[in-house]
This record gives sequence, structure tokens and C-alpha cells, in this order.
Amino acid sequence: MRDKQIQSPNKSTRNSQNKIVEIHKTNVVCEECSLHQLCLPQSIQGAELEKLDYIIKRKKPLKRGEELFQVNSSFSSIYVVRSGSLKTYSPTIDGQEQVIGFHLPGELLGLDAIAEGYHPCVAKALETTSVCEVPFNRLEELIRELPSLQHQFLRLLSKEIFDDQELMLLLGKKTAEARLSAFLLSISLRFKQRGFSSTEFYLSMSRNDIANYLGLAVETVSRMFTRFQEDGIIKAERKHIMINKWDVLQQLAGISQLDEHITGNGRNNCSKRSL
Repeated sequence: MRDKQIQSPNKSTRNSQNKIVEIHKTNVVCEECSLHQLCLPQSIQGAELEKLDYIIKRKKPLKRGEELFQVNSSFSSIYVVRSGSLKTYSPTIDGQEQVIGFHLPGELLGLDAIAEGYHPCVAKALETTSVCEVPFNRLEELIRELPSLQHQFLRLLSKEIFDDQELMLLLGKKTAEARLSAFLLSISLRFKQRGFSSTEFYLSMSRNDIANYLGLAVETVSRMFTRFQEDGIIKAERKHIMINKWDVLQQLAGISQLDEHITGNGRNNCSKRSL
């Protein structure tokens, strides 16, 4: 997992908060990356980090449309996104997709497969994507050795439950404009966590996937994007998004106090959608 050529988002940038990022150009490395707090406890360093690095496997990059795992495939590892992005979805009876979540650098996939021993959904790359594979049997051994890692793992599982509850509230109560506003704010804050601009970024997911994820018709999502532009709330050119009126989005989303907890870094439960 050591890759000295990969640069962390905050490194060698004078104005990292104003940097626009395309997700496929973002790389995540344990020892050097400023994003390690998203998937590793801060207390892990030195020899302990060496032990963790030793069990991690670097997989060949996935091309756009390639699958990391399939529904009902046997569970053996959890995965951390290093660069790029993926979506998870469950196939429906009529052959359609139900999008469950979008996963950015530093985020984990596969925790939901631990209980039954198989993956209940599909993970597909939205663009060229690199992941780190962590064999679960090796991770269990290491968790017993490192209390800080055990605590982090329990925190991730707890976060998963919290994220599911937050999304149920979002989809159960809010209007179409509120859902899309909350989604854009979530993506924005997740970029901010990675040291990039929170007001200007690229979306790797299609409008169809966004609509599917939010439980809306694609025509509704397109209409909302158009309306947000006409009202000067955002500027959208294809997948390039610029947020002009953060406070208005916040009001539309019905969020009285914007906090990083709404970003939902868990996004690992395929039986329920998670933001």
C-alpha cells in the first residue's frame, strides 16, 4: 500500500480548499495521505501501521463499468477506495438496478457482507478506480492485537447504523428539491473532508443514478438541476458543479445546522441505501 508517487490532497497545494477535483485523480495512501483518518484510527502509526500495511493488497485498477464484487459472491475481504469512485446497487426482480450508495476515496465497502458471508449487492466502478483489499481473516487477527483498530472498526459499524437512520429520514419526509439539496451538500462536505473545494467539484455519477438513489424520476432530477441554475443556486455544466448559494441549499434541504455527520462515510450497507 506504500506508493511514494501518490500525493495526498493537501500536499504541495497553497489553496487546497479551492481546488477542483475529479475523483479519478484522487489517490489515497495509508502512511502519507491526509485522508487516513477516514478509515484508520489516528493512534495507529509506526510499527502498528507497518502491520496493517503488510496485510493490505493493492488490486489492479478497475475500469469504468467493471465490478468489484457481485451480488451473492463470497465474502472474504473489505475494500477501501484509493482513487476514483464506485456505486453499489441491488438488482431488482425486473432486471433493473436499485442504487444504494456512492463511494469516494477513503471510504469502505463490504462491511454488510460480514454477517451472512456473501455480498448482498453489486459494487461497480463509475470511472477508473483503485481499491485496497483487506482480507477479513487477517484483519480479525490484527484487531485482536491492536485495541485502537478494534475501536475504529466498531465506530465504523456504528456509523453505518446512524447513516441508515439519517437517509430514512431524508427519503421519508422531504420533497424532491430537499432530497437533491441534501445530496449535493453531502457530496460537497465529503470533498471538503478530503481537502478539496466544497463549492466546485465533478460528479462521477449519472443523473439516472442520482435519481435512482434519491427515489425520484430522472426527469424530476433534471428539472431540479435546471431550476437550481435558473435561481442562481448552482451552476452546472455537464458533471461540473459549482455551488453559488450554500445557505439556500441548506434551507431547501431543511438542515438547520450543517454538520459533517450528514456526509455519511459509512455507505456500506447494501440492504438499505446509505448516503
